[in-house]
Amino acid sequence: MMVRGPMARGPKSEVRDSLLPRLPIPDSRFPIPDSRLPRLPIPDSRLPRFQSGIPDFNYLYLFKNKSSVMPAIQTHSLTKYYGKSRGVIDLDFKVEEGETYGFIGPNGAGKSTTIRLFLNLLFPSSGKAEIFGHDIIREGKKIREMIGFVPSEVNFYKYMTVKELLEYSARYYRVTLNGHYKQLVDMLEIDLHKKFEDLSMGNKKKVAVVQALIHKPRLLILDEPTSGLDPLMQSRFFNIISEENQRGTTVFFSSHILSEVEKLCHRVAIIKEGKIVREDDIDNIKSTQLSRVSIHLIAPAKPLTIKTPGVIEKRDTLDGMTFLFKGDPRQLLRDLSELPIGRISIEEPDLEEVFMHYYEDQNGEVQS
Repeated sequence: MMVRGPMARGPKSEVRDSLLPRLPIPDSRFPIPDSRLPRLPIPDSRLPRFQSGIPDFNYLYLFKNKSSVMPAIQTHSLTKYYGKSRGVIDLDFKVEEGETYGFIGPNGAGKSTTIRLFLNLLFPSSGKAEIFGHDIIREGKKIREMIGFVPSEVNFYKYMTVKELLEYSARYYRVTLNGHYKQLVDMLEIDLHKKFEDLSMGNKKKVAVVQALIHKPRLLILDEPTSGLDPLMQSRFFNIISEENQRGTTVFFSSHILSEVEKLCHRVAIIKEGKIVREDDIDNIKSTQLSRVSIHLIAPAKPLTIKTPGVIEKRDTLDGMTFLFKGDPRQLLRDLSELPIGRISIEEPDLEEVFMHYYEDQNGEVQS
């Protein structure tokens, strides 16, 4: 007997039933009628047994020696159009096994489309992608056995208790609910006896985190994972993700909260209008020629103007001004010498400021 999870309905060219996961993907776009709930347990010998536990070799060592490791994710001109509308265009990037990779951009930039392509919920219009060397179209089932997924909106079987849901997930992956599972439940303060439909948004998200990690996946895909979590739970969530990464799990972190990406990620890609406009180490992106300049004046000087080429996002303050600068520092200092400056600071911008720089249009206005 074949038991399938939620079915992504759409054009026949987009999704094939044979490629759909049997485990419920926690995504509100694919609700499941109660009449289709599988009976527990699910004895299906055709499902390969997922070997849980941490490999003996050192993932972090391999991450530092990238040439010896197969990439966790690799895309080749990956493109998706919805009719004539743009999804993503010519994505070429690689995520090394063992790293935490940030994928940032505003709503509509193509983040969710990229993730849905990885999960085989969409077919690409052209190009290809591989996860641990497996093609996302031909080997979707095998890929889903190696990944955990936490979506931005969570929807499981609503009449199941949390305990029943997690036990069902464990049976699918052929793993035992051991101390690792109990530690996650305790850290996130999850009530196992509540029905899923009675949970708040934040508590649903916590259940999704445990469900995604229950089989110790090789790749963890996170789509806006902290939405709905209070500050305390966010802090515990970051600790959990850091520990999983130290154990060897590769993390693909999609978010628009840049402070979170800056805190967790080794590298980051900035996606704009379906295209990657920058990919690099966090430190390299922040240390680009862009600088944050703050000026404090001895005496008021109005109107306060500066016409040096390379001044970006100028904002007046109570006693001066602040701006991003990318240009000739010698010319900037010459121009500033004409002002009654009491104090000046030149600092490295944070990731959010760098991100906003990439989203400026030709008129210097930030695109939403």
